[in-house]
Amino acid sequence: MPRIERKAEVAWRGSLARGSGVATAGTGAFELPIDLPSRVGDPGGKTSPEELLAAAHAGCYTTSLAGEIARAGGTVDRLDVRCTVTMDEVAGQGHLIVASELDVEARADGIDADGLERAARAADDGCTFSALVRASATVTVRARLSSEGGSSNGG
Repeated sequence: MPRIERKAEVAWRGSLARGSGVATAGTGAFELPIDLPSRVGDPGGKTSPEELLAAAHAGCYTTSLAGEIARAGGTVDRLDVRCTVTMDEVAGQGHLIVASELDVEARADGIDADGLERAARAADDGCTFSALVRASATVTVRARLSSEGGSSNGG
């Protein structure tokens, strides 16, 4: 695979307490407002770096899982992946990302609960954002087959 680079920018105006900014994808795919309250309190319709990390981790993991299910002989109908990133105060270190939790509901044919569990572990191992987060925090994955459609044998 060739080297891949992606870019985003934030334009910020004002102080930390009263300022605000806009995060923009390098491709122009999104423009999202950010400010301090969106990080530490009510998001008020704005985003935060932690929320963007959660979206990036969920996106990376989802594509990895779709590939692992296909490698296992399954066919994905739908993957719903929710990622929760937790930032907390760590004694002597300040505020750090301490966890990223992935909660997956898969609707897929040709794979049972055990197969999904194996695919979920392999997807976590292959997800570059899991590796990045795991360097300083914990990553947990909970995966289950949807009760709607798909093969749920063994689950």
